[in-house]
Amino acid sequence: LVLLHFHFLQFNRFCVPVMEGGDDDDVNDFEREEEEEEVSEETELLKDRFRLSAITIAESEAKKNNMEVSQPVIACIADLAFQFTEQLGKDLELFAQHAGRKSVNMEDVILFAHRNEHLATSLRSFCLEMKGKEPQSDRKRKKTSKKEDKTMSNTLHIS
Repeated sequence: LVLLHFHFLQFNRFCVPVMEGGDDDDVNDFEREEEEEEVSEETELLKDRFRLSAITIAESEAKKNNMEVSQPVIACIADLAFQFTEQLGKDLELFAQHAGRKSVNMEDVILFAHRNEHLATSLRSFCLEMKGKEPQSDRKRKKTSKKEDKTMSNTLHIS
């Protein structure tokens, strides 16, 4: 769900229409309205797909656990998941900005999960596992500053 919403946020960020000033304001207004309407339709389509995925997951989990969940409850779960991922995207973006970066990295995700100790531990393990799978030649090419080294060591030792 988080990945679905992340793609949704990235899509919205790059689909905001930017209009150049021109001589004919009526044509520009019309074009701007058309582009905004198109972006709005695509946004709604992505929201619907996200909700459909969340509903499918909820129904699958209910079936797997021999439970029945009413449609209003499933719809509520889907809406809550969407709202959560909206906030997640905003928080991750703010964490990256605070660190002076333009993109979100794994440390931001771990920072977001700091209140859930089990999740944070799992994310740290996943991060270490991914670094272990990274080819040696790629690791040598990436030079990290002392500040990044300290951040990484601090991030890995937080429990």
